[in-house]
Amino acid sequence: MTTKILLRIASLLMLFHLVGHSFGQNGWKKNNDPVMREVAHWMTAPKFPFMGVSRSMGDYFDGYGYTASVSLALFAVLLWLASSKTVAGDRSSQNEVLVLGAAILCLSGIEFLYFFPFAAIISLIAALLTLVGWGATIKSLGPKIA
Repeated sequence: MTTKILLRIASLLMLFHLVGHSFGQNGWKKNNDPVMREVAHWMTAPKFPFMGVSRSMGDYFDGYGYTASVSLALFAVLLWLASSKTVAGDRSSQNEVLVLGAAILCLSGIEFLYFFPFAAIISLIAALLTLVGWGATIKSLGPKIA
């Protein structure tokens, strides 16, 4: 497989991750389980002053979720753009692809530790495809010269 294909598959995996994450993020307060509903209530009802604003733990949870959505979208776009650069033999993307692969690998580790395997495996596969694509670029074009 070419680097372009590997990076585009990784990009699509991150887009799939974004869609799944967005559905989960937007539905956490609406749950049929009474215990989970009560937890959601206690996360969203009490508000505390912090740095000049009054927010609930649920507000912070939502904010982290939306930040994650933006990050997943950014990963998807950057991987797609990097895949186009590799086709043109552009060596400037080598470092970018390595950083993207390492960042997604870290994201996968965090997902394994704090979330659930399905999300973590999607990120892990995307990271591995990205790093294999990076390796293929190094092999075909040679290392980038400073």
